[in-house]
Amino acid sequence: MRNGEVMRATFRCAPLALAAIVAAALPAAAQELSAEDRAAVFAAAGFTPRGDQYVRCDDTATASAMTGFIELSDLNGDGSPEAWVRESSTFCYGNTAEAFVLLAKGADGAWVKLLDEIGMALPLETSTNGWQDVEVGGPGSGPFPVYRFDGTGYVLQQ
Repeated sequence: MRNGEVMRATFRCAPLALAAIVAAALPAAAQELSAEDRAAVFAAAGFTPRGDQYVRCDDTATASAMTGFIELSDLNGDGSPEAWVRESSTFCYGNTAEAFVLLAKGADGAWVKLLDEIGMALPLETSTNGWQDVEVGGPGSGPFPVYRFDGTGYVLQQ
């Protein structure tokens, strides 16, 4: 089952439950990155190290936070993975309880942000400029916003 299918099937579930399901399925994909790349992805996404984990949301006041994790996928079919950095916290992200940053490795080897949103990302079957479109969901029944690749990053479909 594709990641999008897993997420679409659980989109209406409680956000923290969805984050736990996705996180449990992802550690192997994140291990494909070298330790150096892993640290670079987190840094480019605005996460800071806290012990052996990375966080962007300072949710030390509650136990609802889940530290950042990385999922790799190839959104443009070029054989090089893009990195999704996700984090969950009702304290920081409200009822949606999840935020993500999508990054790609540039020609210079540096990781570059393509999209940074609060919500649950769902790559769609459709594509723009060779990159899969991305729906950003959250609580409710939608419609949810769709972002399309404009050649340098993802922008909200108008």
